[in-house]
Amino acid sequence: MTSMQPYRLKSITDYHRMLELPKPEHPLISVINLESFQRPSIDGPISLIFDFYSVSMKKNFKLKMKYGQQSHDFDEGVLFCMAPGQVLSIEFNKDATHEPSGWMVLFHPDFLWNTPLAKTIRHYDYFSYSVHEALHLSDKEETMITDIAQHMEQEYHANLDKFSQDVMIAQLELLLKYTDRFYHRQFITRRVANHQILDRLEDLLAVYFDSEAISQKGLPTVSSIAETLNVSSDYLSGLLKALTGLNTQQHIHQKLIEKAKEKLSTTGLSVSEIAYQLGFEHPQSFSKLFKTKTDVSPLEFRQSFN
Repeated sequence: MTSMQPYRLKSITDYHRMLELPKPEHPLISVINLESFQRPSIDGPISLIFDFYSVSMKKNFKLKMKYGQQSHDFDEGVLFCMAPGQVLSIEFNKDATHEPSGWMVLFHPDFLWNTPLAKTIRHYDYFSYSVHEALHLSDKEETMITDIAQHMEQEYHANLDKFSQDVMIAQLELLLKYTDRFYHRQFITRRVANHQILDRLEDLLAVYFDSEAISQKGLPTVSSIAETLNVSSDYLSGLLKALTGLNTQQHIHQKLIEKAKEKLSTTGLSVSEIAYQLGFEHPQSFSKLFKTKTDVSPLEFRQSFN
């Protein structure tokens, strides 16, 4: 496995086999204690695609990971979450001493079948974060979340009965809820850095809406703004939601409406001309959005100044 062509791991069993771990005790879920992890005989860097979810706490892992175009060293403990279909590149440090600790919980989407978690898991945005947005836990938070993982490990190794899946689903949901809480805490504790991102976003939108780009290219996309700010789209929307109550798309629309109000109140341009200047191919689309956001039509807004 020397090529960087992504190698797809379709099952948790495939993952165990690749890392030379014992066969999983359940085909759809696995809880791995990383203290027993031995460096696999893999030659060079590899690139992987999982068909299952992964939640992991890694410490003293002498390797580099790239996820979402960002690299990260796992010498310190961070919580790292991945969803099915995402690409993860790994490069082992073959010369470094390797005494890893931590844990991994792997679970296939089929394990959640016919449970409420199958629907609610899509609301946990952190599964699509870039790795430089991984969760850095306090000692207290790390202990709390590791306790849940350890209880899952005990249940995982216990004899299966009719309650086993329900218990593990409940434990998994608790793990994900605490992770969600700690991610939102991270937004708060990084308030200065996050407000700097908000300031950069405001500057970026102001320049864009004052340039010819808006009429030539239309509204900026969430993904293009996130890329310019060097964060993922979901992280940016989550950050803005925590700070302002608005996601990225709503911020774009808010800036659009501000610029439209300026043109309606200070120029003699027609509604159609303003719509075209703001990147709309069809003035009706502009008028509909304006009324949705302000409860009045562009003409009604203009008439209020007369």
